[in-house]
Amino acid sequence: IPKRDWSSDVCSSDLVRAVLPALEAQLPPSVHLGIRQDRSVNIRKAFSDVRLTMLITLVLVVGVIYVFLHNASATVIPALALPFSILGTFAVMAMMHYSLDNLSMMALILCVGFVVDDAIVMLENAVRHIEAGESIIDAALKGSREIGFTIVTMTVSLGAVFIPILFMGGILGRLFREFAVTITAAVLISGLVSITLTPMLCSRFLRIVHVKTGFSGFMDRAFDWLRDRYGTSLRWVLVHRRVMLVVFAAVIAATYGMFGVVPKGFIPDTDNDSLNVNVTAAQGTSYYEAANYAQKVIDVVRQNPYVEAMMVNVGGGGDRGGGGGGVGMFNVQLAPRSQRPVSAQQIAQQLRGPLGRFAGFRGSVNVPAALQIGGFRGNSNYNINVQSPDYDEIFANVPKLEAAMAEVPEVQDVSDNMEFKSPRVMMTIDRDKAAAAGLNATQITSTLSSGFGQRLVGTIYGERTQYRVVLEVDPKYQERPESLKRITFRTNAGGLVPLEEVVNIKEDVGPQSVNHFGQLPAVSVSFGLKPGVSLGSAIDHINAAAKRVLPPTVSITLQGTAKVFEQSLANLTLLFFVAIGVVYIVLGMLYESYIHPITILSGLPSAALGGLVTLWLFGNELNIYSFVGLILLIGIVMKNAIMQIDFALDAERRLGMTPAEAIYEGCIVRFRPIMMTRTATLLGALPIALGFGAGGEARRPLGLAVVGGLIVSQIITLYLTPVVYTYMATWVKTTKIAKVPDAVAEAAPRA
Repeated sequence: IPKRDWSSDVCSSDLVRAVLPALEAQLPPSVHLGIRQDRSVNIRKAFSDVRLTMLITLVLVVGVIYVFLHNASATVIPALALPFSILGTFAVMAMMHYSLDNLSMMALILCVGFVVDDAIVMLENAVRHIEAGESIIDAALKGSREIGFTIVTMTVSLGAVFIPILFMGGILGRLFREFAVTITAAVLISGLVSITLTPMLCSRFLRIVHVKTGFSGFMDRAFDWLRDRYGTSLRWVLVHRRVMLVVFAAVIAATYGMFGVVPKGFIPDTDNDSLNVNVTAAQGTSYYEAANYAQKVIDVVRQNPYVEAMMVNVGGGGDRGGGGGGVGMFNVQLAPRSQRPVSAQQIAQQLRGPLGRFAGFRGSVNVPAALQIGGFRGNSNYNINVQSPDYDEIFANVPKLEAAMAEVPEVQDVSDNMEFKSPRVMMTIDRDKAAAAGLNATQITSTLSSGFGQRLVGTIYGERTQYRVVLEVDPKYQERPESLKRITFRTNAGGLVPLEEVVNIKEDVGPQSVNHFGQLPAVSVSFGLKPGVSLGSAIDHINAAAKRVLPPTVSITLQGTAKVFEQSLANLTLLFFVAIGVVYIVLGMLYESYIHPITILSGLPSAALGGLVTLWLFGNELNIYSFVGLILLIGIVMKNAIMQIDFALDAERRLGMTPAEAIYEGCIVRFRPIMMTRTATLLGALPIALGFGAGGEARRPLGLAVVGGLIVSQIITLYLTPVVYTYMATWVKTTKIAKVPDAVAEAAPRA
């Protein structure tokens, strides 16, 4: 990947840093330039941590191979599949003009765990033949011939899992398209390497270990004991098959129940070393009073030892979509995460208490969203729109909704952009009096604009800068409506006419701005989430509160991130089942059977259950990352069943075994590669599950879902798949026997 593709922002930041000293030299001595925020620091740290994570994952995977085979040459051979697969993946990414970002790097980390799976299966089969007394060349040839179709099936089915993601639309499709392409390319290339390079390496470099003592002997005895215990328990299960059917039904029911129990989220927040502080004062607060409030907030924020810098914007209303000088926005830069013991979310909670004790204004603190998707930007990360054809009805009901939302236990920092009580001065020109004094409306409005509108009347150019000349009333006379009485107009006759003689002045309150969404008046209500609270739970309670307090003529709609989250729940659920359907079709074509794909897919509920239970136990949400982990489990879990069923089908055809005997023999023979590949994949996902490195808290739900799903499915599928296979084989044979007499009867008259 060319360096400019993935680190152009980082290089640009270096260039900016290099220019800063020259710029600062041109400023007065009392002015200093400093970097307020540099996201390239987090990018560098994340990229460095991802590379370290990949190295740790590789060491763990290679260690698994050595523990099972305790043969140095056998350990190196499948490990060589990794660099070839990763280099091939880089080539595909370069052709697709992709970059090395968080999602593509996360795909590469996951690839380390199961890219070597196919090579492990190929190697283990060759080693098994060598242990049976065959020569190295014969073992490599025979082993590759036996296991070739199995590897092709595993590779194609795992790649097929990500086909639906490639056709996803919207923001989710844009987010995960690179992830899907990267991981699919790595899987397909690894399959190609496993059926070509790995057998060749086995035939040339594999060495036989004749004497196994010490660690090797201990591991062999331990594995033989484990395989014997598995064989004994599997015989009992095949005799008492109904027990596993009960377990299977319980797993399906538990999986369905856990989908409702696990909290739902969207994109997890990441600690980017920054906070947003929003200050809202009473409507009509002057800019100068708002600036005093901002100074109080500054005094509180700067007392936190982990705050490095901040930028303050007072007045204008910018992000809230309204106006008024009573709005202040702070961007707070924190010390790097490695230099502070608390997270940005914890610092936000520390600041929230002191800022809530001031009278006259309200302060809210939030961690910037990892991805801001449309909607009005308010004081918090999430917002809803309140709409009605009658604006007065919105005025009356929004405070009720806001009060009800404030009582929702999952929600904090509820605010709105409705400003309908802003003090204002209504001035109506008395055209008869103005005409009698020799004035017109243009002269009156032009004078008022010059006095209070900061009219630019000229520019003074200096040697290094320029100065704008602004015409306005002295600021001390702009604070009170009484100052309007000092405004006078000079008539054509040379006399002075006071403003109040030609204009009727009335003080009242009214909306400072009227927002619309579509063609209807609308008010945006923003809210934040308390630490550890899921967005799905908060939205459910907000919808319930809205139904309780709002009349039928007032409606609410989720906007921005909250709206995309609601849509993603349905889309991701559909994607999960579409992925299962695509895999079923692919397996059906490979096996030319409607039945065997069902047997292979029977382990999916246990994988989903394990992933959901793990997320729930560790307090994580079912968000888009963990959902991708569940989809990934579809492909990983199938590998066990494919290895078992391929051997059983071959044993039935060639050796004439019964289905029960064939699947039992397949489970015993394939027990070692199953344990090796599953352990390698599990350890490959373990660094992600631990949340290692910068931004690891966002990747952690995906790792937890994969690790939990692998553990639970490994225990259940070792027994469930053989039982389902025997039932399906019996059903197929019974169906064929029942159809034969019908076919003979139909053919007899023709004869």
